[in-house]
Amino acid sequence: MSSFANKEKPDVLVLFDVDGTLTPARLTISDEVKETLKALRKKVVIGFVGGSDLSKQVEQLGPTVLADFDYCFSENGLTAYKHGEELATQSFINWIGEEEYNKLVVFALKYLSSIELPKRRGTFIEFRNGMINISPIGRNASTEERNEFEAYDKQHHIRAKFVQALKQEFSHLKLTYSIGGQISFDVFPTGWDKTYCLQHVEKEGFKEIHFFGDKTFEGGNDWEIYNDSRTIGHSVSCPEDTVKILKELFDL
Repeated sequence: MSSFANKEKPDVLVLFDVDGTLTPARLTISDEVKETLKALRKKVVIGFVGGSDLSKQVEQLGPTVLADFDYCFSENGLTAYKHGEELATQSFINWIGEEEYNKLVVFALKYLSSIELPKRRGTFIEFRNGMINISPIGRNASTEERNEFEAYDKQHHIRAKFVQALKQEFSHLKLTYSIGGQISFDVFPTGWDKTYCLQHVEKEGFKEIHFFGDKTFEGGNDWEIYNDSRTIGHSVSCPEDTVKILKELFDL
């Protein structure tokens, strides 16, 4: 028996990216999106899958996030929760080993020091359980500074060039580089993209798995799960777009 038998459609799962899909980039969820998800959850199983760790998702989606979603997939599902209970976890540092990790960080810091940028803030490399996140301007940038960097990056391809340099230097490692959000990119073992979360839901026997994301272009951090044969992908441009499609699709 499904553990979601109380739903109208217990065999349908809807997964959401966070940044740009449920919330504006790095900002908090609106009441409209919250209410829409509440109505949707009565009908189907819902979950989010984001690259950030749970603390950042709590900031964006609210302190009751583990109770508001049936599934919570932090760091692409390397840290996962079902009904608020934690499932098995995996770690990047165990996978890569201290020696290679050290080389990767040293190379990235040297590269960061050699590029021209109008502004730099703090936290250029953020170590997470399942990946590292590299930000040329630094994750401490304000919303205004993030917007400025995004425009600068579109013109000068700072992140794309950085990724190319890493790919060349660490071609012996099976690493994937994923540009997402406004100011950073993720580095993680190949296969540890957002499709990683799907292994946690396989045994539930869902007939349909929908995925909503805004970075669904090739190289974006929603690309793999959006194109996966197990999902029905929906590309959105903002949270309002997500709400509109949900209302049409699930008759909310």
